[in-house]
Amino acid sequence: MTKNLPRIVFMGTTEFAVASLRALHEAGFEIVTVVTAPDRPAGRGRKITFTPVKQYALENKLMLLQPERLRDPGFIDTLKNLKADIFTVVAFRMLPEEVWSIPSLGTFNLHGSLLPQYRGAAPINHALINGEKVTGVTTFLIDKDIDTGSILLSRSEEIRTEDTAGSLHDRLMELGASLVMETAKGLFAGKLRPVPQSVRQGEVLTPAPKIFPADTVINWRETAVKVHNRIRGLSPYPGALATMRSGDRTIRLKILESKIRDDIKTIPGTMIVSEKSHLVIACVNGSIEVLSLQPEGRIRMTASEFLRGFDPDGWELA
Repeated sequence: MTKNLPRIVFMGTTEFAVASLRALHEAGFEIVTVVTAPDRPAGRGRKITFTPVKQYALENKLMLLQPERLRDPGFIDTLKNLKADIFTVVAFRMLPEEVWSIPSLGTFNLHGSLLPQYRGAAPINHALINGEKVTGVTTFLIDKDIDTGSILLSRSEEIRTEDTAGSLHDRLMELGASLVMETAKGLFAGKLRPVPQSVRQGEVLTPAPKIFPADTVINWRETAVKVHNRIRGLSPYPGALATMRSGDRTIRLKILESKIRDDIKTIPGTMIVSEKSHLVIACVNGSIEVLSLQPEGRIRMTASEFLRGFDPDGWELA
């Protein structure tokens, strides 16, 4: 490994984190160990699965740690003995001070927003739900609170009109990987000056808390723009939820793709089906046309595919 690059402990779990780990590894950074979540049972069969970060570490023969408790004395001693220059954290969990205070040059995190806006677990989802036009990625030094540490670097990214949480996630993932490398190099070279997060006069901070099931339910009495943005912000996962009822029968749908229709205005929640291929649902100040959806227990399909096997007579939206 080149002496011009730091020794790094990398901490992460998801595909979003893998992009940064891959970038560091392929660029020749010395990854002295990878820390990820323990293996867990998942799915209907409760099969033991492990994180995408573990998968990458195994494939590339990187040292791996999977502590149950981050305050475990043995885990902390192991980290200290590695004598890493920097800890890099991407899509992991909150670290105790006993961990983030270990490396000589600090522990930094990559966050999927332009801090201090959208602090929290779901910045990409909430930026789209709220109709933002610009977002980005930020690296910052971890401190005792969540997403409040001093900023090291940031890069902005335009939110496109066709973006969903999935497409924006993928662009920010790659942008973030590049920023992580730049941050690690800058810290090691002593070229970065951490800047405390500040709020401009009159600025209101918008949080980005974890998405819960209740947050996914579509309210058809909102404007068409808000409904459309909620669908974008929750696609492809966890999906914006609509419930249809006919007597004692219920169909639950995840609406995954939509477009705004200004030409159809009627009572919010009204379904309009035309030519067995177009499904339009009225909101306030317009409607949305459903382009793709996923009925509960089935695969994703277009609205046209869904309508071929569905007679809308007698059904209404809850």
